[in-house]
Amino acid sequence: MKKSKFSDNQILSILKQYEAGVSVSELAREHGVSTALIYQWRAKYGGMDASLMKEVKDLRSENARLKKMYAEERIKAELRQEALEGKL
Repeated sequence: MKKSKFSDNQILSILKQYEAGVSVSELAREHGVSTALIYQWRAKYGGMDASLMKEVKDLRSENARLKKMYAEERIKAELRQEALEGKL
């Protein structure tokens, strides 16, 4: 996944400017992003503070790690099952 050129704090400050009444098109032009990206940020991070944003990112990375671990274990279990069926 591509890393954002904006830090969490920068995203939050842009969203706070939006909440303060600055138009989306003006924010997009000022920061060099598309209006769609600002709407995506608003949907994803709207109403969060920095600590909550960090916690969500940590949980997402842990979830990805656990999904990968589960997939690897599932493959091992399938290989064991195939090996047992072949010996019988």
